[in-house]
Amino acid sequence: MAALRADFTLPLRSFELELALEVEGTVALVGPSGAGKTSVLRAIAGLVRPPRGRIALGDDVWLDSACRLFRKPDERLVGLVFQEYALFPHLTVRQNVAYAGKQRVDEYLERFRISHLAQAKPTALSGGERQRVALARALARGPGVILLDEPLSALDAHTKGTVRAELQELLHELGLPTLLVTHDFEDAAALADQVGVIVDGQLRQFATPSELVDRPTDAFVASFTGANLLRGKARRLDDDMTLVQLDTGELVYSTEWGEGDVGVVIYPWEVSIGRLHQDDSAMNLIQGEIRSITAVGNRVRVRIGPITAEVTTTSAEKLELAPGGTAFASFKATGTRLVPLA
Repeated sequence: MAALRADFTLPLRSFELELALEVEGTVALVGPSGAGKTSVLRAIAGLVRPPRGRIALGDDVWLDSACRLFRKPDERLVGLVFQEYALFPHLTVRQNVAYAGKQRVDEYLERFRISHLAQAKPTALSGGERQRVALARALARGPGVILLDEPLSALDAHTKGTVRAELQELLHELGLPTLLVTHDFEDAAALADQVGVIVDGQLRQFATPSELVDRPTDAFVASFTGANLLRGKARRLDDDMTLVQLDTGELVYSTEWGEGDVGVVIYPWEVSIGRLHQDDSAMNLIQGEIRSITAVGNRVRVRIGPITAEVTTTSAEKLELAPGGTAFASFKATGTRLVPLA
């Protein structure tokens, strides 16, 4: 299977997008709104023309500024699924899919389990059904690469989990180079083999989802992957331990090296909660007011002073947690990461 390779520069309104990327399997770009994610897809699809760079799918070159080569969108083997799916509202499901390629319409209607919707119009479909139609239309072109723009953002929370699992299975089955962009790290981690964090047109870090969580290179990457990010001043105690005084006054310990101003990274699922101070193996203890309690699926996120913990619903009920009360958050020095402040 040919790999997609892109290395280009594209001036945008407030910054310059610079990207060098190789896509084999499924790759996700994550970042905040306005980071340049969708512009990457537009450049690869041929909807904008970077003044410098090269984009190719295997030996099929789509852009080479040095040779003044630029292939138009319809000359590129790209299946692009837009954020809002961009289905033609006046056409039926069958006609939408056939617009991209008439030869295999029935095959794709069957493959995506939308044959029974063939005569329906997009306005009569659910969010998940519209996504399947958009994917079927993209694949009907016979693409060599799939581009997905925020593929799950148009779905409600109830539908999202099911559709994400379906999309993950489909992408694995297709085996095509796939580049998706999203602002949701959870979606990226579930769907992609490699994830790049992009901010203001620059890749901050590119790694597997687990590597981004285990070894974030800076404060932004850490916070974007769902971590608590606390600021403080570090000083080395010995070869094994660093002491950090947080800006909020608390002292915490880390087994990572640090000196001076640092970001302290702790993931919510590595924080334990208690109503009473208990001696355990965790070196770090923060006592504070319970500021908020938020249900997230079958778990609960609890904000205690400056830190958020994630526990099971059963644990939260057993501890009788309530906003305004007091609790202890504890976490181990080995799970306390130190990163440079962005």
